[in-house]
Formats: sequence, C-alpha cells, structure tokens
Amino acid sequence: MIPPKSKPMRMEQPVIGYTLGDQAGIGPEVIRAALAQAPTGAEYRLIGSEIPCTPGCPTRQTAQAAQEHLEMAAEALRSGSIDAVVTAPICKEALHQLGFAYPGQTEFFADRLGVKDFAMCLTGKHLTVALCTTHVAVADVPRLLRTDEIVRVGSLLTRFLQRTGKEHPRIALAGLNPHNGENGAFGNEEQTLIAPAIKQLRQTLPQAEFHGPCVPDCVYRDAAQGLYDGIVAPYHDQALIPLKLLDFDNAVNATIGLPRLRVSPDHGTAFGIAGKGIASAASTLRAFEVALSSAAKS
Repeated sequence: MIPPKSKPMRMEQPVIGYTLGDQAGIGPEVIRAALAQAPTGAEYRLIGSEIPCTPGCPTRQTAQAAQEHLEMAAEALRSGSIDAVVTAPICKEALHQLGFAYPGQTEFFADRLGVKDFAMCLTGKHLTVALCTTHVAVADVPRLLRTDEIVRVGSLLTRFLQRTGKEHPRIALAGLNPHNGENGAFGNEEQTLIAPAIKQLRQTLPQAEFHGPCVPDCVYRDAAQGLYDGIVAPYHDQALIPLKLLDFDNAVNATIGLPRLRVSPDHGTAFGIAGKGIASAASTLRAFEVALSSAAKS
C-alpha cells in the first residue's frame, strides 16, 4: 500500500468527514440529528452523496454506495483532506456479497491507509477499552494471547488516550482468569503473559501509568468510577459486556493506530426502525465529539 501522505499545512479549523453508511438504515437520520448538536470548532463534510432509497429496504445499490463512500473516506484520510472521519453503520453481509474482503470497517481502513499496527477500541462516557483479541472463539483466546500483542495494544491505547485529551493516561490491564487465576490454581496467564507486558509498557512508555494484572471482575467498576482512563482487555466479551451495560447509548468504535482517526457509532444499520424517527443519535454524536477531540490534538 502507498503510505499515508503528509498532512497539508492548514490554519483553519479541523475538517471532520462523515459517511451515511447503508442509507436504507438509520445512518442518514442519526447523522442529521447528531450534526444538529455537534460541537463547534470544526467543518463537517459529507463524504459521498445521498442516494434515493426506501428506509428499511436495503438494496444492492445502497450497499454499493456504502462501499464507494468508504473508499472515498479512506482516500480523504490518506490524503489529509480531512482530519478524522465518522462512518455510519454498514451492512457487512451485503458488502461481502459485493466482494468486500474485510471483516469490517476497522480492517478496511487499516489496509487502505497501509497500517499494520492497529486495534479495535470502544469508548463511552464511563469506559474506554482496547481489545487484544476480537472476533474469535473464547476457547482460542489463551492460545492467541501473547505478551507482545498485549504491549502493542497497550501502546496504541496510550496514544489514543493522549490524542483525546489524557496527557498522562492511567491504564489497567485486565487479567484473563477469574480472580487472576488464584496464583495458578486455575490459569497462569496473568503471571506468564500479562505481568511481563506491564513491565515492558512501564519501561517504554513512562508518560503513562500501567496497573495490573487487575482482577477482571473488579477492574471495570474501578474504571467506571474514575480510577483508570482505559483498560486493555484480553478478549471481546469481557470488555464489551460492561461497556454496553454502562454506555450502550453513547459508546463508539474507534480504529486506533491510524494516522487520522476513524470512528463510528457502536450499533448497526437497524433496518427495522429506519425512517420511524425513533433511532437514538447519542452514539453518533459522541463519535463526532471523539473525532473532533482527536483532530484537535493532531
């Protein structure tokens, strides 16, 4: 892939791009509602165009438009004509039928921007979590969890938190096993994998605080109460269950590691309620807020 171009020198306010996703879903309406409340201090720029369609009735044309607009958004990020992008929900099944070769938008944007070092991060008003493993079977997690991968994700989370306003982030690394394995009684990944990662992170990133291994059934409560700014989680559901319990309406999905941030609301196309005026724009509004905070620090 061609490496990202350097950002053009510009004195005006940041430019936040946005796409409408699959326009038969709730994307267009939550984008409109969020833009009506979006923070000032940025130019908000539509990537692509609106197309005629019926809410709740996805077609090949709505999927094609969504895919084309993703390509346009990736090029805008790569060229530096926008400082961040908010992407409305897509229908991955429909895109895969068109030959879209990626599990989701995270992997697509990383590939188009030539980035190998990236991760999935979910952030809401109470919790921010980065995942060491994502969409894999729980049985595979111990095999896939590695010290170098924990260090990599911890480093990415540190940079993301700094980019969004935490100069000296406090980061907890959650254990894998119940009660951190009770000193090896039922699992020793805390000692063999996670503790060495914490040691490396402390040595290489002294501008951040790293805590742990933290008992997983307590650390999310502690973070929600303000003790930590972010958590590195060993697997998907350990992180997303508490996140969606506390931040279901305002959590967003960010691709961390990109030179310019891609962020999206943490929900799907919701074809069943599209056009009915009942979809919440809270997650989309937060996506614009996170995009602007990141762009302002870039």
